[in-house]
Amino acid sequence: MESTDHAEGALSALPWVPVNVGESKLLAKAWFGDTEYRLLLSDLSSVWEEEMNRNSIKSRAQVLNKRLRAPVHTFLAHLRTVAWPCFSRQSYEQNKAKFLLEHQESNLTVKLKSELGDVPFYWEFHCTPASVALVSRELVCPLLSMTQVLHRHVEELTALLLKKDAEIQDYKENGAVLSRGRLQTEPFEEETYKKTFNQRLPKMLQDSLEFDSELQELYVSICAARNARKHKHSGEYSSASVDSFIPDQDRTNYVPTGLRPASLRSNPNSIMQQVEDALSANTEETVRPLPKKTLAAVAVPPVVTPADRPVMPKKKKTAGLFQ
Repeated sequence: MESTDHAEGALSALPWVPVNVGESKLLAKAWFGDTEYRLLLSDLSSVWEEEMNRNSIKSRAQVLNKRLRAPVHTFLAHLRTVAWPCFSRQSYEQNKAKFLLEHQESNLTVKLKSELGDVPFYWEFHCTPASVALVSRELVCPLLSMTQVLHRHVEELTALLLKKDAEIQDYKENGAVLSRGRLQTEPFEEETYKKTFNQRLPKMLQDSLEFDSELQELYVSICAARNARKHKHSGEYSSASVDSFIPDQDRTNYVPTGLRPASLRSNPNSIMQQVEDALSANTEETVRPLPKKTLAAVAVPPVVTPADRPVMPKKKKTAGLFQ
């Protein structure tokens, strides 16, 4: 499980790059570790993947290279040398590696021929259609985030242009004169620009696999931010369950996380004491809902007669907690 999570994290940290495999143009993501590798390919119509571990690599190597005997890390080191440059848009001509792309129904096979220690080395990447979850994680969600980020970027640039125009107008009203006429521009009008841009939009659209370096950097940055947020949220809510979520109208029953359900059941008369201790220990800790059984214990405490009621020292009641 840890190895799979590590491979997914390493793959997400890489950008999609346009590559030429054989005579075909594709978008690719490839990661080669010491004992495993993962490969993603796309032609904008489909997405294919392959994930291989130590045992799978050993078995395929024995089938494709009957005369060659070597440990798994040697095969992976060679694949990293001859295959990774192809899948990362680097030159691989010096490796004298040859690639052949074959479509087999819904699957995709990339055949590789090279040399390992003066002995012919053959390999085949058997890529199958990627799952919806993988396509969403590696392609759809990051691209949607990129559109949101770029839209925010356009809004900030628009606001800056309008501010610059106001500054220039103020200079003109105070007698400033432009010394070089070729630098003069018309005031920026957002609605006019949007209309002109939409008219040029059909000419700009094309089914291109180009993914330039700036977009690749933005993709990597967004994936890193998404992964960091995902790890943070998984840490905060790792012990949460579906039953622990309470509608807005029941938020009056929320208590800090320092107040544990077991302590409520063991001593229901000291609820306020534990709440105050939890608040004093961490006043900024995020609150989370109690399970249903705990809510029942809070809502209907056992009846205690005055004779049996323990003497409690008076403490200042926390305002707004159980109102």
